[in-house]
Amino acid sequence: MGCVHSKWFGHDKKGCCSCGCKCNRCLHCYHCRASANSADDDAEPSRVDEDDRLQQHSRLIHHVLSAASLGSADVPSAGLCLQYSSLTQRGYYPGWPDHANQDSFCVKAQFQGNPGLHFFGVFDGHGNFGAECAAFVRDKLTAVLSADPRLWENPTEACDSAFAATNSALHDSEIDDSMSGTTAITVLVRGDTLFVANVGDSRAVAGVRDRDRVAAEDLSSDHTALRKDECERVRLCGARVLTVTQLKSEGDEGSDDGGDPPRLWVQNGMYPGSSFTRSVGDSVAESIGVVAVPEIKVVKITDNHSFFVIASDGIFQFLSSQAVVDMVSSFVDPRDACSKIVAESYKLWLEREGRTDDMTIIIVRIKDLSEVHPIV
Repeated sequence: MGCVHSKWFGHDKKGCCSCGCKCNRCLHCYHCRASANSADDDAEPSRVDEDDRLQQHSRLIHHVLSAASLGSADVPSAGLCLQYSSLTQRGYYPGWPDHANQDSFCVKAQFQGNPGLHFFGVFDGHGNFGAECAAFVRDKLTAVLSADPRLWENPTEACDSAFAATNSALHDSEIDDSMSGTTAITVLVRGDTLFVANVGDSRAVAGVRDRDRVAAEDLSSDHTALRKDECERVRLCGARVLTVTQLKSEGDEGSDDGGDPPRLWVQNGMYPGSSFTRSVGDSVAESIGVVAVPEIKVVKITDNHSFFVIASDGIFQFLSSQAVVDMVSSFVDPRDACSKIVAESYKLWLEREGRTDDMTIIIVRIKDLSEVHPIV
């Protein structure tokens, strides 16, 4: 979170930048640091400075963790085997070395002790207590689902109920979720069917074989004010939907937004400034329509489904769904694909923003049980 594409505006106590880059982190921002360091020097940056910057970025990318986990789970009722890998990487925030990774994830094979049920989830926290919110929601949501006898027969109803219960539990917990919360993207595999539940702007995408290529099939739709239906819904709940530039221009919707996404504001204040329209937690934003109601998509697994990916928006900020699918398709081992995708996204963040978001990804390959060869 933070900078132009942050989920929250002004969540950092230092306030908003004055450099025009629309970052919320002031001296934590690469642009502001560069400006401060060169305040007394009007000369153009030297080639040496540029080389130093590129070398620094290269070193940072080298430190992206490659210790992705590997696991597998059979789905006997569907004749399938799921081979999965996961990787989470803390973001790089200049001037903020102790910033916690606010992402959480979980993999629950044989959910409820049922070999036909497998659960995968990514939770992207935000706000001062984002890490706590993400971990709480991860644990509570899976606990509620695990105890629900409806999960096999009616996964959609069980998921709706579990998200509502989890949101209420977070509100009632000791965690201050007034201006903190988490997005959630989950996939429940039930036999030969995927139940994808999404709240927020993390994403799920499938790789589907189509003749001589593997095409991306989005399994979720980002919940942001860029979606007309979501924008209209929150406006009806009382939200003002404006970019930061528009807000500073006293609501002039014709103002140049400079690439800043539309955000949600209360009627008579400059908060909360969220760029998402659904989340778990965020009790202040809830008053203007930010809800924890998941959109659920049901997808029948076919012979053409090669894999699916779920990831936080840090992965998809500069990578399209198709780009991610292409990279997964180029590797046999999903661990290598996880590392490649995180490293590529990390590189793009550094090149374009001088910082990175937290990043989490789970890749699940779908194999015919009779044709599975172990990966070592």
